Amino acid sequence: MMSLREIQTEIGALAVEERAALLDWLLHAERQAWDEQIRGDYSASGAGVNLFDDVDSQIRKGDFRPME
Repeated sequence: MMSLREIQTEIGALAVEERAALLDWLLHAERQAWDEQIRGDYSASGAGVNLFDDVDSQIRKGDFRPME
């Protein structure tokens, strides 16, 4: 496996068009990873479900301030 320094050196040697294509690929990969994390967190058994439950409970109790 290449080190980060080696990867950076190789990227620096790419043509402008190749760097742009690499950037597009990286951004797409990051967006997909983020989407998967959000889907997991807010699925039926995800960690974010408790957040929704807490907010719903506060709203039912009237224990909240509307955003301006």
